[in-house]
Amino acid sequence: MVTRDVLTSAVLATVQVVVVVTLTPLLVGVMREVRARAEGRAGGRVLQPWRDLRKLLGKEPLSATGTGRASRLAPIGLMVSSLVLAALLPLVATGNLNMVPDDLFVVVSVLLLGSVALALVGLDAGTAFGGMGSSRHMTIAALLEPTVLLAVYALSIPAGTSALSAIVELRVAEPATVISPVSLLALAALAIVIIAETGRLPVDNPSTHLELTMVHEAMVLESSGRDLGWLELGSWLRLSVLLGLLANLTAPWGIALSFSAAEIVLGVAALVLKVLALGTVIAVIEVFLAKVRLFRVPELLAGSFVLAFLAVTASYLVVAA
Repeated sequence: MVTRDVLTSAVLATVQVVVVVTLTPLLVGVMREVRARAEGRAGGRVLQPWRDLRKLLGKEPLSATGTGRASRLAPIGLMVSSLVLAALLPLVATGNLNMVPDDLFVVVSVLLLGSVALALVGLDAGTAFGGMGSSRHMTIAALLEPTVLLAVYALSIPAGTSALSAIVELRVAEPATVISPVSLLALAALAIVIIAETGRLPVDNPSTHLELTMVHEAMVLESSGRDLGWLELGSWLRLSVLLGLLANLTAPWGIALSFSAAEIVLGVAALVLKVLALGTVIAVIEVFLAKVRLFRVPELLAGSFVLAFLAVTASYLVVAA
């Protein structure tokens, strides 16, 4: 028997998925347009990512010689994991699926599944560039996971739970926690993690195809048609949901705390505005950044880990005081 709570959670998850899928190509288009304008280029149009996806999803994929099932199944795996993240994370509302809670460890596990699926695409073709990109991608992912766990754990100590919905609800009820030293350190660490996880500057350059520097593009070089469309959309969805999580942890106001039409509409509007604003800020900052050398990336990620560790230490000091 389906209970009212389960039905409500399913409706909220569906709303979040629809909003995120609709918002994601717009976010990518806005970021590209802002960066192009800041660099003095004409650029494309804001809706160009929508046109690119429509074209790719309408084409039959071509497989390179020697590829197996991973090249066909992994794009779907990345897409599904991204949609699950959109359903689990507190983006529009804090209600979550009761059967699959938005616990920190569940979210990190789903995020890692998408990373593995993307790496399999690069490895399956057996090319040098694909293997190089997958190796770099998994190395970065291995360095990111401990930072994510520590940063969100620091935010979870005041809430007494690792459920992200409860953490956001506490930050809405107690605004002082948003600007506390613990929060600022943890959010700074999360911001660096999201930039690295989504392949933005200075860790990776999403607009380059230079073989010696690319990470994400190296893994999808052998993909085409629908497979490439799912890979691109899945990667863009990870960017939008992670920016949405960071925005709601930084400025949680506007998110729906109850199941009412007015609050849901307000939550959708707040999510769109916050994600687009955060994406615009990132695009502007990227204009003044250069990609760091590959061997300097671990140093940057180690710095984010130190910030997350300091956040955990500070949170225990605050509790002890």
